Amino acid sequence: MAAAFNEEGIDNDDYYSLLNVRREATQDELKASYRRLCMLYHPDKHRDPELKRQAEQLFNLVHQAYEVLSDPQSRAIYDIYGKRGLEVEGWEVVERKRTPAEIREEFERLQREREERRLQQRTNPKGTISVGVDATDLFDRYEEDYEDMPVSAFPHLEINRMHISQSIEAPLTTTDTAVLSGSLSTHNGTGGGSITLAMRRVTSAKGWGEVEFGAGDAHGPVFGMKIFRNLTQRCFLTAQCGMQFSPRGVRPGVTTMLARHLDKNTMGYLQWRWGIQSSMNTSVVRDTKTSHFTFAVQLGLPHTFMMMSYQYKFQDEDQTKVKGSVKSGFFGTVVEYGAERKISRHSVLGATVSIGVPQGVSLKIKLNRASQTYFFPIHLTDQLLPSAIFYATVGPLVFYLAMQRLVIKPYMRAQKEQDLEKQRESSSTDTARKKQEAESAVLLMQESVRRIIEAEESKLGLIILNAWYGKFVTDNSQRHERAKVIDVTVPLQCLVKDSKLILTEASKAGLPGFYDPCVGEDKSLKLLYQFRGVMHQVLSRDVEALRIPKQSHRIDADS
Repeated sequence: MAAAFNEEGIDNDDYYSLLNVRREATQDELKASYRRLCMLYHPDKHRDPELKRQAEQLFNLVHQAYEVLSDPQSRAIYDIYGKRGLEVEGWEVVERKRTPAEIREEFERLQREREERRLQQRTNPKGTISVGVDATDLFDRYEEDYEDMPVSAFPHLEINRMHISQSIEAPLTTTDTAVLSGSLSTHNGTGGGSITLAMRRVTSAKGWGEVEFGAGDAHGPVFGMKIFRNLTQRCFLTAQCGMQFSPRGVRPGVTTMLARHLDKNTMGYLQWRWGIQSSMNTSVVRDTKTSHFTFAVQLGLPHTFMMMSYQYKFQDEDQTKVKGSVKSGFFGTVVEYGAERKISRHSVLGATVSIGVPQGVSLKIKLNRASQTYFFPIHLTDQLLPSAIFYATVGPLVFYLAMQRLVIKPYMRAQKEQDLEKQRESSSTDTARKKQEAESAVLLMQESVRRIIEAEESKLGLIILNAWYGKFVTDNSQRHERAKVIDVTVPLQCLVKDSKLILTEASKAGLPGFYDPCVGEDKSLKLLYQFRGVMHQVLSRDVEALRIPKQSHRIDADS
């Protein structure tokens, strides 16, 4: 049965649309819609061999949809997982279950078994590349010329630090995961690298444990253990201990952190570290949609400080976030402001200007691409120079606007057109089949529509004068594009009952006599109808529910 759906059936969300019923429809509503469509498409009502064949195909489609939705077990699977859920291996086992809860439990068990078979093929790569640039020569150049050291005509930019890290996860079982990570760092010409292998096991829903082994050319082999445990619903604990082996001997270290939810948006942390760098740290972090506040105090080595930070976030509908923050402590004061914007489906670009005493002025550029992070901190000056602040603020903005106009937008437009073209090509066969089915349905509806119009005219009821479905071009900037619409006057008139037309909240492409004329693009439904001798006009979005007549859409007969 499931195989038949896959070959001849409709899309996952089309069964309700085909029957034009709500997703919460009762058995009586399903039966009423099914009977009405059966009367319309029953093969015995047509003598012409071609019409009879077309009616039989559409009759079978309606019967398949009703067969799934009228059976509580099949409908439960379809509502949760779509049509593909009916095709999963083990359907015969699920079918014997008696309640939707049992069906969900059994199906999820089957899905878990499939996931376990794929575990060996999965990894979760994460990486970070950081490149520090010293650009102080742009603003802090020496004013004096020395005979033996002339000032260069071009400022000197230096890459003074780099850091590269990468990790991958390899699930071994549903509870065990192996994590391999490595890093390379260099600062002013010196650096080193390390590699770490960790084995993590989820012990229960409340916690997990991890054992790691590491080695590097700077600190020697490292062995460590880490545990995480939820103590209560609002409190959790992490503890980590390790031993570092070096020519000077074994250097142990222990770190514990206790965290508690103080309220919905506020966390409190208490951390104690013993070993190479012993310290005690406590902090309070409050994070909401519009702000981020941090207060922290640390006592110990190598730094003792008090820090307070406040950040305000602005976000618009174009997925742009503007942030500003103030950090103050024993180390000085830092003011930061910047913005980040989603430039593609998987990429976020951000820039932050940092102004501090005694740090000076810096520009930080960050690009997040999927699970990879690229970070470029650029140190401009050790002093608070207005020119450095101005260029750090205006420069990235001008550069981004130029790139947005010349590169990003054309690329995104071309990518969208390419994706649409691929989608059209991959669905061309299915679209052609559905177009043929829709045309066949319209032919089969002609006699019923004639009778409906006669009945509605006799009582000045609802007459669909014209109806179009698809993409309408209304923006003057898009006049070069062609509207992609189909005439659906007959199918909608066929759905009129008792001078009313009611369409459910679903895509109209699944209705009898409809098909998708522009795959992957936004669609609308436009109607011109007559009710009580007065003409009305309606324009609604594709998935929007519709109920007419609507007196608010009245228009003049001459318009």
